[in-house]
Amino acid sequence: MIKEAEIVILPAFIHDETAIKHSLAKQLHIPVSDISSVQVLKRSIDARSKQVVYRLKAQAYINEQPQVLFKPAVYQNVSSAKPVHIIGAGPAGLFAALRLLELGLKPIIIERGKDIKQRRRDLAAINKDKIINPESNYCFGEGGAGTYSDGKLYTRSTKRGDVDSVLAALVEHGATPDILIDARPHIGTNKLPQVIEAIRQTILDNGGEICFDTKLTDIKTAFGKIKSIQINQQDWVEVNHLILATGHSARDIFYLLHKRNILIEAKPFALGVRIEHPQVLIDQSQYHCTVRDANLPPAYYSLVEQVEARGVFSFCMCPGGIIAPCATEPGEIVVNGWSPSKRNNPFANSGIVVQLNLEDIPDADTNPLAALRYQQLIEQDAFTMAGATLQAPAQRMVDFVEGKITQGSMETSYIPGVASVNLHELLPKHVSRRLQQALPVFGKKMPAKHGGNGYYTNEAILVGVESRTSSPVRIPRDAQTLQHPQVLGLYPCAEGAGYAGGIVSAAIDGQRCAEAIFNQL
Repeated sequence: MIKEAEIVILPAFIHDETAIKHSLAKQLHIPVSDISSVQVLKRSIDARSKQVVYRLKAQAYINEQPQVLFKPAVYQNVSSAKPVHIIGAGPAGLFAALRLLELGLKPIIIERGKDIKQRRRDLAAINKDKIINPESNYCFGEGGAGTYSDGKLYTRSTKRGDVDSVLAALVEHGATPDILIDARPHIGTNKLPQVIEAIRQTILDNGGEICFDTKLTDIKTAFGKIKSIQINQQDWVEVNHLILATGHSARDIFYLLHKRNILIEAKPFALGVRIEHPQVLIDQSQYHCTVRDANLPPAYYSLVEQVEARGVFSFCMCPGGIIAPCATEPGEIVVNGWSPSKRNNPFANSGIVVQLNLEDIPDADTNPLAALRYQQLIEQDAFTMAGATLQAPAQRMVDFVEGKITQGSMETSYIPGVASVNLHELLPKHVSRRLQQALPVFGKKMPAKHGGNGYYTNEAILVGVESRTSSPVRIPRDAQTLQHPQVLGLYPCAEGAGYAGGIVSAAIDGQRCAEAIFNQL
């Protein structure tokens, strides 16, 4: 017999199976001796009261053993099967490939960047030598932007079954099983590359193909259908089904589609800065403590406020994390954040961004590339304003709100370093004005505790610009077939097409495109 209940556990006992068993027995009104084993299904932290607790959804197994949380997928050998071409080896492309293996179709992944190991050298060159390789960086390469940008797996998707299949596949390929039960699952940048490499091996072992340093440079259509693609400006390859999973930073793809008169649309996105606090301040504010309990992870936060009819909100919050240089072209500054699996760095960072609507962007109603160009110009201005190196423009929080230039040095996790600027001169006025109003409000939502500082403090540093929150272009597709309305066989997919917003949602969209192709065949 299996009985299920929700229980509350103090942090000190979160790893104590006996304590969990006693709490579960009490909740179910059964003797502890009746419970042969316990399985936790879901785990979250509740910090709303002074006493921080864990909330668990758990099953008590009475005179039987626990069931496995997931069954490994069954992949077919597709060496001789019908091919499906996938552009991009990010989460969408990789999970599309895994689903194709299950369905008996052959994935052929075409990735402009390098594999994991070779990609590391290019990331080191960004931080050490301030050299950006346009084809291999924090956004391009095996695993996509997610590989070296944290591995956060939180999603608001309501398609729980699909979410579970994505998490199960990650565990099957080496991720910690904790991601199956944590409310905010996280792998960590130090561990995610090995998971991605294992997924690559599964694809190759079952007859799929992956081509690195291989870039889509042109597309041919005929009679409203995809015909062929050009690779590296040389070879043409015939294709019948093309999943376009290139990510939100592959600007050349948007220009290519526009050049070939394949419909694209300007899309709203969010713009702002990445804000970094000492992690201890976030811990004190969120956990109501002087020193964080060792059984609690570094605290995160989620903030949102409406200012002048636009949302101002936190994005991609990284406890114990690092701010990374994520530009994809020389002459740009773009920042993002990541955390190792232990989240044990001394800083916490998060994007704090303002929602932009199309009416905020000049010519967006007539030019499908207007939002992309708007984004790009701000990144170029950030580069110039900070001294035309990879240093990022920065300002302390209270200084920004009060309109003061920050004096003295600013300690930050951003390795290329920061330059003191007036961010009001960099950000569009309607963005900086809303940030200026929102930050003190966020300070009231996360006030100082135990004599320390809260969220609103000059210990916090604003680093610009956080501009790649989502794609500034949408590639339209039919809601049922997932094909482009003008080009049969072309499947716009995930973040780069405007249909996803993170690792898990991108992976789900990749699965859906694979299933749509299978159903069409």
